Amino acid sequence: MSEDKFGVKKALTELGILNLNNGASTGANWIKTGGQEISSYSPVDGQLIAKVNAATDSDYHKIIDEAQTAFRYWRTVPAPKRGEIVRQIGDGLRANKENLGKLVSYEMGKSYQEGLGEVQEMIDICDFAVGLSRQLYGLTMHSERPSHRMYEQYHPLGIVGIISAFNFPVAVWSWNAMLAWVCGDVCLWKPSEKTPISAIACQHIVQKIFTQNNIPEGVSNLIIGDYTIGELLANDQRIPLVSATGSTRMGKAVGQAVGARLGRALLELGGNNAVIIGQGADLEISIRAALFGAVGTAGQRCTTTRRLIIHESVYEKVKEKLAAAYGQLKIGNPLDENNHVGPLIDTQAVKQYLQALDKISEEGGRAVVAGEVLNGPDYGSGCYVKPAIYEVESHFEIVQHETFAPILYLMKFKDIEEAVAIQNNVPQGLSSAIMTNDVRESELFLSSAGSDCGIANVNIGTSGAEIGGAFGGEKETGGGRESGSDAWKAYMRRQTNTINYGRELPLAQGIKFDI
Repeated sequence: MSEDKFGVKKALTELGILNLNNGASTGANWIKTGGQEISSYSPVDGQLIAKVNAATDSDYHKIIDEAQTAFRYWRTVPAPKRGEIVRQIGDGLRANKENLGKLVSYEMGKSYQEGLGEVQEMIDICDFAVGLSRQLYGLTMHSERPSHRMYEQYHPLGIVGIISAFNFPVAVWSWNAMLAWVCGDVCLWKPSEKTPISAIACQHIVQKIFTQNNIPEGVSNLIIGDYTIGELLANDQRIPLVSATGSTRMGKAVGQAVGARLGRALLELGGNNAVIIGQGADLEISIRAALFGAVGTAGQRCTTTRRLIIHESVYEKVKEKLAAAYGQLKIGNPLDENNHVGPLIDTQAVKQYLQALDKISEEGGRAVVAGEVLNGPDYGSGCYVKPAIYEVESHFEIVQHETFAPILYLMKFKDIEEAVAIQNNVPQGLSSAIMTNDVRESELFLSSAGSDCGIANVNIGTSGAEIGGAFGGEKETGGGRESGSDAWKAYMRRQTNTINYGRELPLAQGIKFDI
């Protein structure tokens, strides 16, 4: 970073993370880690951001010990008081929104506006969690036994392990952490080794708030490392819940390990999301939804639109309009707000993009907008690719898989039943949408005979979920739910209580056991 045209150095300085060494923290206490050095290079320009020493097994166990001790205290703090601390965290994020958004954009490669949006998402979940801290409701039930009262309540679980992915380097952690904290849990966060610096910046912001409130070390814990740290988390009996976001392959490994010890796994995995465009759809809205859904974050969202299922009567018109819109896209440095599309995360992602293009060609796909790797002085990191559109058949093998890159597949349908069948005929089940002005089509799509995804939208795209609703998907997406609604229940254990305030001991179901 020899020059600072977009203020990245300034942001790093103000976030206090220019000179890093240690990759593990129990709050303000940064553990001197001796693991392999991890270098974070920006996909924007290929420049080194910072280096961090990864944590070792012994570092991991030190953190777990600290977290267990902290939990015994944190669970006794009244939930509204825990919420007050999360409120202050939200204010800390507001104060650092511009700098943190800039870092997220530079380290991950998403546009600056999306970086700001990701920080705003963190602020929003803080606000949600503050209200939630006074609404951790149980239920009361009438007992069949006289002079008895029944009710249920929720208690914190303990340590929540959070494994997050590079594409949302901070927001998805916050979905988990803010809810877990107001529920009385402590957290251990293992971010992606591709975006460790954004995580460290968040830990700096959060730990200041805990320190100011005299909260002991160990409520907010961070550990930088590779997949071996994730394996430790998944296999550790001391961690009752592991929330993992990433590929289906990774999620299956985590789920198997956690399940083998009868722990809980909250999985948010791959998506292969489709938009159905009906015969009478508003095409202007449809094109805009498909465009952002397909190229936003350079196709590296789990909710990215990967398939467009278009009614045969409007197919050619949609294809023509979409190709024209792709021709308007500006690709380049995502911190330059004139650009629409930034880079892929690294050169390995570029290789996977090229492999997918080869597979499409082998299966007979036809290019509407051909994909390619971009070269030249503006693309020096080697991570910039051209968003592509291909006409395919729904049975193509490549269509069954999620390629984390801006490749959009077009296919035709004759009637709504066929469209829904095509939409559902993939292993993943995260997000889906239909563009239609036909109430029968929209209601069918939202019915039990319609979309089999965790998210189903009408006249909006597949991407850009609000924090108020529970986020997650079905099938190989993992079945987890994070963020809003009653997702908080995943972070607590449920307990049924019965109180006998009488002078007799009647048994349930009228059983007699007299002596």
